[in-house]
Amino acid sequence: MRRKQTEGEPRGTPGVHADHGRVRVRGAREHNLKNVNVELPRDALVVFTGVSGSGKSSLAFGTLYAEAQRRYLESVSPYARRLFHQMPVPEVDEIDGLPPAVALQQQRGTPTARSSVGSVSTLSNSLRMLYSRAGDYPPDQPLLYAESFSPNTAEGACPQCSGLGRVYEATEASMVPDDSLSIRERAVAAWPPAWHGQNLRDILVTMGYDVDTPWRELPKKDRDWILFTDETPTVPVYAGLTPEETKQALKRKDTPSYQGTFSGARRYVLQTFANTESASMKKRVARYMVSTECPLCRGKRLRQEALSVSFAGMDITELSRLPLERLAQILKPYAKGEVPENATAAKHPEQLIVTRRIAADLCARLGVLLDLGLGYLALERSTPTLSPGELQRLRLATQVRSSLFGVVYVLDEPSAGLHPADTEALLAALAQLKAAGNSLFVVEHALDVIRHADWIVDVGPQAGEGGGEILYSGPPEGLEKVERSHTRRYLFGDVKPQARTLREPSGWLKLEGVTRNNLHELKAEFPLGVMSCVTGVSGSGKSTLVSQVLVDLVTQALGQGGQEEEAEQEPGLEQEQKVETIGRIAAGMDGVKRLVRVDQKPIGRTPRSNLATYTGLFDQVRKLFAATPAAKKHRYDAGRFSFNVAKGRCEHCAGEGFVMVELLFLPSVYAPCPTCEGARYNADTLKIRYKERNIADVLGMTVDEAHAFFEDQDAVARPLQVLREVGLGYLRLGQSATELSGGEAQRIKLATELQRATRGGALYVLDEPTTGLHPLDTDRLVAQLNRLVDAGNTVIMVEHTMRVAAACDWVVDIGPGAGEAGGTVVAAGPPARVAASRASRTAPYLAEYLP
Repeated sequence: MRRKQTEGEPRGTPGVHADHGRVRVRGAREHNLKNVNVELPRDALVVFTGVSGSGKSSLAFGTLYAEAQRRYLESVSPYARRLFHQMPVPEVDEIDGLPPAVALQQQRGTPTARSSVGSVSTLSNSLRMLYSRAGDYPPDQPLLYAESFSPNTAEGACPQCSGLGRVYEATEASMVPDDSLSIRERAVAAWPPAWHGQNLRDILVTMGYDVDTPWRELPKKDRDWILFTDETPTVPVYAGLTPEETKQALKRKDTPSYQGTFSGARRYVLQTFANTESASMKKRVARYMVSTECPLCRGKRLRQEALSVSFAGMDITELSRLPLERLAQILKPYAKGEVPENATAAKHPEQLIVTRRIAADLCARLGVLLDLGLGYLALERSTPTLSPGELQRLRLATQVRSSLFGVVYVLDEPSAGLHPADTEALLAALAQLKAAGNSLFVVEHALDVIRHADWIVDVGPQAGEGGGEILYSGPPEGLEKVERSHTRRYLFGDVKPQARTLREPSGWLKLEGVTRNNLHELKAEFPLGVMSCVTGVSGSGKSTLVSQVLVDLVTQALGQGGQEEEAEQEPGLEQEQKVETIGRIAAGMDGVKRLVRVDQKPIGRTPRSNLATYTGLFDQVRKLFAATPAAKKHRYDAGRFSFNVAKGRCEHCAGEGFVMVELLFLPSVYAPCPTCEGARYNADTLKIRYKERNIADVLGMTVDEAHAFFEDQDAVARPLQVLREVGLGYLRLGQSATELSGGEAQRIKLATELQRATRGGALYVLDEPTTGLHPLDTDRLVAQLNRLVDAGNTVIMVEHTMRVAAACDWVVDIGPGAGEAGGTVVAAGPPARVAASRASRTAPYLAEYLP
């Protein structure tokens, strides 16, 4: 018999007694949390809200999940603990009633290209079992184990390409891009720069090769030996001598500068790529390699024995390349025990039973993915090509099918990258997890998700030091009375859309014949001099059109070469083959002088990169310290105040501020440097003070604190003010780039652009800039984008947040569906016109935000 729900009890939590059904937190002080106490219901959807940087994630992940993980790890063997990425022990007095927890966070690292939709969802394991036990084999071929159908195993990988699908080689054309240069002029560009490259050229001088004739005029046998030999002769080197002087020195048997060992260019490139641990070295030599489809497996990555086995008339690679929606349709008859008439071979009764079982399991798990709007993906799609939102939904689908009971799922913005129409499917998946007897703790900004909460914890009122308080904890309706809450204003309709005058375009950027992914011979037009938004359901083709095609074509037209984009990629032979963009710009490039892509990629890959160094404001800060009387007295220049320069930094930690402590049988931990206590600088540098603060104190300031501190120094205060205006006042100046979310990195890039003198004529391309933003911060962001447009620039963004689309001058809606059901321009025009379109799935959601 179900107990009547009492007043104040969260919806969806009937039968829960106050003493057993609560998680109690006492004295949480993680990051900016101010010694908070809070009680949360279990078996409920609890949503943590608040402005960006208010402390939501510090409570949900840094405190609750970290403590749940710590307790679990206490129960496993010390050896097993080493295998976990362990979060720090949280700053909290006490937590009661906390069940085991599973975290589904936005993954911000770079996953390997060998990881795919199939491996993340574990569907590939079942599919391999299906081919192994129920596939159609050629006559006389023995049964293959499931591992033989995986390109990541020795049993399955094609022997020629090692399961990559592509073969890589260093050719003369790739290693010598300009054959008009001589060897001395660095014709062999693939050789290392600096001393090592000079050493190899000097060795060739000793060996009598002509280093001053243009490469193209050298004999072919000489060119081939220099590039392709595997010989490694060691010869005397006379550094700095001319070829003639070297010849005489050899005759006289003079004492050489040193003995040098030669390495052919191809040998150097392939060995460096395979063995170096330096990402920058790997990236550099990767430029001198070319790849082609593997001739043996034809890009399918598997041995011929595996590819000869078929199911439903296709080999496993062909089936893995189909959209999940199509895969589900093919498997449905088999799941019902029906063998389609076109099946290639009669099956044994035992095979039919196996086929039915595996196909039924696959169909059930595919159904969850289709419900979450991921039917346009294919199993073979590699994870680096997925958005964080797609990746999180894949992992969520796996959990829905896991049948766990009594755990807490801690989710980080599960609605990220979701169109409002797809959010409904997400809520249904969350409801399934809750109905199975689990608790859901969700950090979220999307109002549609917040409205479905059983319980809201609103953290704030501001970001950083101005936040860290629990403003409200209770059923959603109670938040309406909390005046200090910014979430309340948006959730209960206090913030109304404002009527405004739309800008007139100054021209049109017209694309024609666009073919890539699910776009086929598409025509699209974007107005210049205004703010445009591209909308559509998840997977409809928005990012393909804007972030890929538009960026590629404009980059080519401007002759920018895309170097910056290339530099961001993680090098690796497993990289996805570069997809060629087909299409052309028919008109409008005369109105575009510069392309600026403001994406969510990290502003740096190491802890040395931070907000202060990326924006350039730290250069000004160091100059101020160098100009102090004390610094002048000691003749300290601005370089002294860089933690990357030996003379000023702490030598024990090399300016890192922390040291890694290896613990036998336990995960390695990072501890503050015992010499500088985390300050990063040596004692002499820290003695220099500006307004009674040393350089480490400044790096420890938040943007808001630093703005007040440097208010009389315009060169520092101006960039700080822009960072505040894009909602980043809570970040510390020295905060490591690796600690920043994708949304924070994107806003830092935007702030860096905003502080530059804008000359107009720039095209700004943004992909979902509101990811990780509270509606209040979203409004601030839109105000800054309007500043860019008012200065004579063009902004084109991909966006799912309808309040942003409604604030634009022009909307292009792609769809109508996802994958092959999308890829067309459904509607285009001012927001009101698109909102009136009957063909657009975006229209009803957009209409809610129009005046």
